[in-house]
Amino acid sequence: MADKGPHQNYLGMRGWIWAGNYKLERYLYLLHRITGLGLLLFGLFHLTATTIFRVQGQAVWASTIDFLDNPLFRVGEFLVVAAFSYHALNGLRLIIQELGFALGKPVPPIYPFTDAIRRKRAWTLVTLAAIMILAVAFFIDFSIGGWG
Repeated sequence: MADKGPHQNYLGMRGWIWAGNYKLERYLYLLHRITGLGLLLFGLFHLTATTIFRVQGQAVWASTIDFLDNPLFRVGEFLVVAAFSYHALNGLRLIIQELGFALGKPVPPIYPFTDAIRRKRAWTLVTLAAIMILAVAFFIDFSIGGWG
């Protein structure tokens, strides 16, 4: 009997980003996980930093706020808003898909298999996420008075 060894990883690090004939939903899933982990890390960092620096006194708190008041952290705030918007919309899409709404009329599985409705939903999510991110950025920039 032939010895079965592990499969060779021919893709290497490139396989993390492109691992074959993935459809858009696979990349949406990957981005959903990345944004979820990013939001979790941001939440932990935010709670820890505000607790530690706030407890140490007014001077430490003021110097921390002065340090965080620069353009690099403004970009970070925008990325957090973008990640939250994407994660919320994709989660809503997954809930709607799981409950069976907006799946369309079933078609018989005849080769070649097609699923046009699912393809349209993914692009709809991308469009809605872009609109929501721009709307939040507009609201923060113009209604509240800017990022600073």
